[in-house]
Amino acid sequence: MSGFLLYMTIILFDDNSRYNLLPFTHTRPVADIRCGILTMRERWEYFLKTATSTLTENYLQELSPLQASDDNLLINSAVFADAALAEAVMKLPTDSRLVNNNTLIAARISQIPTWEQRDAYFNTIDIHSYANSVYILQNKWDIFSYNDSAIKDDYALLTTGRTSEPIPADIIVRGKEQIFIEPGATLQSGSILNATTGPIYIGKDAEVWEGCMLRGPVALCTHAVVKMGAKIYGATTIGPGSKVGGEISNTVFFDNSNKGHDGFVGNAVIGAWCNLGADTNASNLKNNYDVVKVWNEEKAELEKTGLTFCGLLMGDHSKCGINTMFNTGTVVGVSANVFGSGFPDKFIPSFSWGGCEGMETYALDKAMETAQRMMARRKIELTDTEKKMYEYIYHKTAVQRTLNNDTTQQ
Repeated sequence: MSGFLLYMTIILFDDNSRYNLLPFTHTRPVADIRCGILTMRERWEYFLKTATSTLTENYLQELSPLQASDDNLLINSAVFADAALAEAVMKLPTDSRLVNNNTLIAARISQIPTWEQRDAYFNTIDIHSYANSVYILQNKWDIFSYNDSAIKDDYALLTTGRTSEPIPADIIVRGKEQIFIEPGATLQSGSILNATTGPIYIGKDAEVWEGCMLRGPVALCTHAVVKMGAKIYGATTIGPGSKVGGEISNTVFFDNSNKGHDGFVGNAVIGAWCNLGADTNASNLKNNYDVVKVWNEEKAELEKTGLTFCGLLMGDHSKCGINTMFNTGTVVGVSANVFGSGFPDKFIPSFSWGGCEGMETYALDKAMETAQRMMARRKIELTDTEKKMYEYIYHKTAVQRTLNNDTTQQ
């Protein structure tokens, strides 16, 4: 495999599944979605032993630059990488594509089409079939649904042949052989780690405060914090820099989000830079035990998930106030601010402000000020390129707000 990498350029491309993964793909290509311990990109780069670039929608391309050459291997970033699949894509001949059933996995080409022209271009080159099973992110609820197996697979990748840091003596442990602690991580007294139900991975400089209960599979990424007395069920990922407390089950937190207090979130995905106020509770089960429906932004309609359990799906930079209640399968867009008593709508468009008593438009300049303040607390700056992206999303989602909202919040 290493011989190919001397000259081949690796590009992760978005397919049309990105529309079913909204609101999370408003602000990132599919490659940068986290599921398990790693992002989709990090997993491909692990197996291919090289950096990747991205082919995605134009408004995101500046944030995720494309780097091409005369020999390009384009890989569908919605597909989960594994060793056998990585070997198969690296063996693709020039001007050919690798397909599993009706899903394009990869294509090796000399000329790069635009993102809009990619499907038509790929259809002109030779087909090679891949017979093994593949896992693909096709819907936003797949992120938490696949998190159990993804944590287990990533745990094996990251820890095989390595030695964990010692577990402190004042921690109650079950399944010690499936617990791995990276250098710099700290665990305070009185916590319980039960890895008999799945591995527990505690990343570099992560913190587990006093009296926490973790039941695997659980992944704490770099600088993640679990606050005192938290109850974390599998399969849960706490992304880099995120801080959590209360009760959490089968949830994926992306980077730098906060759920610092009591309250329940389950079968959920929380984007980057979100903040859930104290005693936020999100239903993940309907009272009649029926299949949960969630809003599809692209189709502008509710769709069945096929799941009995499905909770909150919240896009980047969204916030909610104390005692907020979310109904089963609620979708919150990007940079929304939700507060007040009662249940808000099951779909809250991006840049919305309010609650069940009514929504207004969250003015773009005000939303960006809030984002800058939150990011500054982590010593991270909101770049001009990111501001352009959020401005694009603000205008792109205006019609959605018009259908839900009345005025602009000043």
